[in-house]
Amino acid sequence: MNHAAVLGALALIFWFGVSEAAAQCNVSDARLEEAILQKPELRDGANRQVVRDLRALRDAAFILWNYGLHDDCERILGNIRELVASPSMRDLVANDEDEADQQLAAGEPMLHDGGQVLGNRDGEGARPLIDINELGPGLRADEILGAEVRSSDDKIIGEVRNVVIGTMDRRDYAIVASGGFFIPGKDSIVVPLRHLKVDQERDSFFLQITEAEAKAVPLMPDQEYEWLADEAWRLRNDALFQYQGPNSQRFGD
Repeated sequence: MNHAAVLGALALIFWFGVSEAAAQCNVSDARLEEAILQKPELRDGANRQVVRDLRALRDAAFILWNYGLHDDCERILGNIRELVASPSMRDLVANDEDEADQQLAAGEPMLHDGGQVLGNRDGEGARPLIDINELGPGLRADEILGAEVRSSDDKIIGEVRNVVIGTMDRRDYAIVASGGFFIPGKDSIVVPLRHLKVDQERDSFFLQITEAEAKAVPLMPDQEYEWLADEAWRLRNDALFQYQGPNSQRFGD
């Protein structure tokens, strides 16, 4: 067999091998959404977090598939099937809070480049911040989610973990994880987008209040976002983030 024939045979073996591996993991085979519709337990309002966890696992399986890690993808799909088939998923949830806290510590707010406790706004050549409503072009979702949030005195507050847009009164919000690991509804604050500034590299967002003032902001009251319908709570919360003084120098203006 000549050299070209050998290469052709190897290419065919490789192609069939990849095709077979790809066939080993089909995320749609988990049929998770069908299971959610068909299993009363998963439609119970008390199990919303369980459903979120299942969907997160499905998303993780897709990511593994996308990177060619088909065996790992299939293992996660097997975990999903096992969890959905269990008589009561809530009984499987670990209830050791200390151990859970330790495991979830990996979700602490990320520190990006320049995201040290002490910032770099006083550095030579630091350019003025931009009001988020004056950006052109506007921000993409992937520029907001995961971005660090700093105080007006350039101290790290946390990172954006969610965004709420399109409210009837046109008040949009960034959900900022702060004070440690993040569980929806815990250790996070609700920041009106219109009261944020952003650096010109779009790497960091800035509150218009100091670190000490940010620590006094009440945490997001519930993970079901029922506070969105509480007009009085939102008015009190939003007022805490308004620029209160003439010290614009703290923004590098």
